Amino acid sequence: MVCFPSGVSLSPTPRSGRSARSSARSDRGQATVELALVLPVLVLFLLALVQTALVARDAVLVQDAARAAVREASVDAGIGRVRDAARRTLGGVEVEVHRAGGVGEPVEVRVHYRAHTNLPLVGPLFPDVTLRARATMRAER
Repeated sequence: MVCFPSGVSLSPTPRSGRSARSSARSDRGQATVELALVLPVLVLFLLALVQTALVARDAVLVQDAARAAVREASVDAGIGRVRDAARRTLGGVEVEVHRAGGVGEPVEVRVHYRAHTNLPLVGPLFPDVTLRARATMRAER
């Protein structure tokens, strides 16, 4: 033990009287408990992130379905072929075709799709989303 003139001493034992060994024993399992508390929240967060990514993917596919359908509609295809072109991109879409007139006039296609949020654990937390897209081209025929 080292003594200083002011009465301060340096000793290897903690002031609380606990040894370093008993201090290590009391912290045993702390990391396991913290992991057990944080892991469910982390898993829910990651699943929510995946669900959001799935809805974003469906939004891109709805826009692509509208583009494919309007390409088909611009060459004067029937409503069945237009609907099939949209459903090749994304099954289950509803298609509306609006024609303004003859050749050179705009043809507009509107596509609606209900994206189901059914991922386990987080699907019920998110409501189903209705995605809409529209595309316009000039009629070629």
